[in-house]
Amino acid sequence: GQKDINNITIVNFNDEQMQITWAATELFPGENVSFSYTFNGGQHNIWKPCPTYLLHQGFNSGCQFKTEGSTLTISIMNSNGSKELFSKRLRSNFYIKPSRPENVTFLWKDDTVTVSCNEPKRAVICLILELQYKSKFDKEWQSKISRCCSVEEQGFDPRKCYSFRVRLKRLVPHCNVVNYSSDWEAETFWMNGTSLDSCDDDIKTQTNTIILLSCTLSVLLMIFLVLILLCKWQRLQKSVMPVIPDPKYVFADLFNDHSGNFEEWIDKTEHATVQNKVEYEELECTIEEESHQEDKNSDKVESKDNIFSFSGAAENDHPKTSQNACLMPTSNVTVSLAGFPILMNDDMYVML
Repeated sequence: GQKDINNITIVNFNDEQMQITWAATELFPGENVSFSYTFNGGQHNIWKPCPTYLLHQGFNSGCQFKTEGSTLTISIMNSNGSKELFSKRLRSNFYIKPSRPENVTFLWKDDTVTVSCNEPKRAVICLILELQYKSKFDKEWQSKISRCCSVEEQGFDPRKCYSFRVRLKRLVPHCNVVNYSSDWEAETFWMNGTSLDSCDDDIKTQTNTIILLSCTLSVLLMIFLVLILLCKWQRLQKSVMPVIPDPKYVFADLFNDHSGNFEEWIDKTEHATVQNKVEYEELECTIEEESHQEDKNSDKVESKDNIFSFSGAAENDHPKTSQNACLMPTSNVTVSLAGFPILMNDDMYVML
């Protein structure tokens, strides 16, 4: 009448508390069984009833009690205790499920991460520390195990954010008959030695950076396009609507000297124009003949060569010379001043 042990689950939580569970509806359908146990069996076994039952659909499906030794004997009986339905003697320390690692620390140096935790008080030799990690680009966890209580892994990219989790495991089959591991310690997130609340923060940071750069480039591009349009508009405006000159700069003397009084300015301007015309009016030249025959002969010779001779003394002392002085145009005439010949073209004038 013994039931298969595969339908019985035995867990020793950190060698402190035992939990025995069974499939009540499969093993004992329609019957509310009772459970009892004893540690370190011998002639004077003291059987204890289950202090805390676990229920499933209103029927007893398990029992929880304190671990009190390494050898455990259990017994499951019918509802009135008249018939034993299942019994088993076992080593309770072969079913240990370790607790979570305590005080987990991370050390990130270059591309190497070292994870450590506190050593448990019992059976450290039977424990290994497992590290699992993945980046936001990995679909599955990567795993690395080491003897308790430190594990080291290399090859981490400082530009990536990683998720880490650790747990303790019992060695099988040296220490456990069942491959029990502790629950995972709380997941942590690291990037280049810096702890983060989540790897989503890294994604948000990159996204914000990309958005900021995009906005900056967009603003610069808009400014560049606006400058180009302004230049084009100025050229179009000049071609379609020429700029009207400001009279303030064209008639500076009207505004600066006459304070905008047009009549005063025009009178002065006309007076200055008439005076300039009079000053530059050409006079008719009348050259008196010399009385002496020698001067005539010399004048004829000189006229042939288009040479005129002036004397500084004659200019100042001779009355005729001073009275007959005038401006006359020259046409490639060679003039001799104080004995030095000077060639003069059509645009030059000679004082006679």
